[in-house]
Amino acid sequence: MKFVHIADMHFDSAFFNLSDKDIMGDLRRLEQRRVFKKIIDYIKENNIEYLFISGDLYEHKYIKQSTVEYINNLFEEISETRVFIAAGNHDPKVKNSYYNKFNWNSNVKIFDSFIEKVETDDANIYGYSFDDFYCSDSGLEDIFVEQNEKPNILVIHGNLDGAKKDDKPYNPISKALLEEKKFDYVALGHIHKPDYNSFKNQKIVYPGSTISLGFDELGQHGMIVGEFNNGLKLEFVPLDDEEFTIKELNVDNIYSKEELVEYINRLNIEPNNYVEVVLTGGRNFEINIYDILKFIQNDRIIKIKDETKIAIDLEKISNESTLRGLFVKDMMNKLENEDNLEKKDILEKAIEIGLDALE
Repeated sequence: MKFVHIADMHFDSAFFNLSDKDIMGDLRRLEQRRVFKKIIDYIKENNIEYLFISGDLYEHKYIKQSTVEYINNLFEEISETRVFIAAGNHDPKVKNSYYNKFNWNSNVKIFDSFIEKVETDDANIYGYSFDDFYCSDSGLEDIFVEQNEKPNILVIHGNLDGAKKDDKPYNPISKALLEEKKFDYVALGHIHKPDYNSFKNQKIVYPGSTISLGFDELGQHGMIVGEFNNGLKLEFVPLDDEEFTIKELNVDNIYSKEELVEYINRLNIEPNNYVEVVLTGGRNFEINIYDILKFIQNDRIIKIKDETKIAIDLEKISNESTLRGLFVKDMMNKLENEDNLEKKDILEKAIEIGLDALE
């Protein structure tokens, strides 16, 4: 039997922090549709019997009915493929969710908020859906997994061996428990980084997010294609044509906005990359990233992040018997008495603006 395993598509995500350019959210939402169509075409072309979707297929808060209809129409195109969906923390099977109120195609099974088992001709498929935005216990410990000739597959959204306290509400799952239950494949979702070949004969798999959702998700994104045929064979198939990359630019020796814009415009950018430029080092002038972005010629640069620190010798200026010196001395006292990092950054910016005005 052959299957495709995806997770964390996050259809209709708002992409609030993705870019400093307004259009990028719309472009990535279109890319979600294009990539999902690629998955469906792959399933048709390769006669895939099962599609496992391990949660966060869409964003409950933002999903539009038109998007749900688009997804379901594609499911109808693969009517011979059985689709199993385990709802996650971003698309929980709450009362007013589309999982409950929409008429899904007949080949689609959406699991309930208890461990369910579906027997097919060539597999025993177990699954569990979030029925809220948090989950502390899916009830895995209580299930009995029958061992027979058919592979036992679990489709679930959760955090595997989460060490952080903050991760616990998102269905903490013990790897040891999964191994004890002897599942032949565990189709996980929730972690956006692929994990399918960390060790030999890996059966507990995260496919990662299907497309990158931002600069905290670098590298390739796609789906897992698996087959049970004298053992389990897995392959990662990239789907997202765009990669998110980060380029650092040190500004120690840059002394004006115009010079900085020239440096950024000279950066070598691959045509399929979306780039965040991170400014580092000591800044010698006030940097307004939104103002600078307006003059960037390469539209693949979609975000600028300022991690610079003020390079001016404030201590020296504060000792001057001038209005400038008195201003800096007063502001440095405020800086020393401020513990909040965000407010410290604001004070530093205020010093730069004040010094420019006093020139």
